[in-house]
Amino acid sequence: MNEIRTVELQSIRLRNRIRKDMGDIQQLKDSLKDHGLLNPVVITADLYLIAGQRRLEAARQLGWQSIQCRVIDLDNEEALLEIEIAENAARKDFSSDEMADALVRLDHLRNPNWFKKFWRRIARFFKRLRDRFRRRQKPHSN
Repeated sequence: MNEIRTVELQSIRLRNRIRKDMGDIQQLKDSLKDHGLLNPVVITADLYLIAGQRRLEAARQLGWQSIQCRVIDLDNEEALLEIEIAENAARKDFSSDEMADALVRLDHLRNPNWFKKFWRRIARFFKRLRDRFRRRQKPHSN
């Protein structure tokens, strides 16, 4: 079994986890509020958490009652531990240059320069004109 389903937060159980320090999860909470859960937590069929403890904790702090989970049917302790390690160690943070580029791009989208603002207004004006002209050109049915 490898399925996605919604599970009550209080039903998810924790075993002896590798990660002890959750760190600051405020950014994660903000992301969950703004965008929702993008990647489900991973649990076993008997509801033990395999991966996603920080997401689970952020959801709890936000007062969520349930969360999307990927349920995998494994009872092999070695494989479960390998998944937990991979989930936490295999990801790669952005480099400082990549993060700077991302933030600059986001700033440009949020705050376009005066020329882009001006160009967008002109484009909207001509689009409205075109749409109005097309409506007038449609033949009327009798």
